Amino acid sequence: MRPFHTDEIRAKIQTSQLLNRLTDHALGKVELSATQVRAIEVLIKKTLPDLSSVDLTATHQGEIVAKVVFKGLNG
Repeated sequence: MRPFHTDEIRAKIQTSQLLNRLTDHALGKVELSATQVRAIEVLIKKTLPDLSSVDLTATHQGEIVAKVVFKGLNG
């Protein structure tokens, strides 16, 4: 395995662990302080894409090809 892939896989595992911890907190299985929840939120935003919407408007004659790539935990 190349070092880049090792770091990428490590980041995915860490993000998964943070999501599990946050889920456990939401389900009442574990207590987290507001600071811990905020820290998890900041770290997750660094590794998961933001699902904000994008509006694209254009006038064009002919064929338009659009490619959208989503990269997340499985990506």
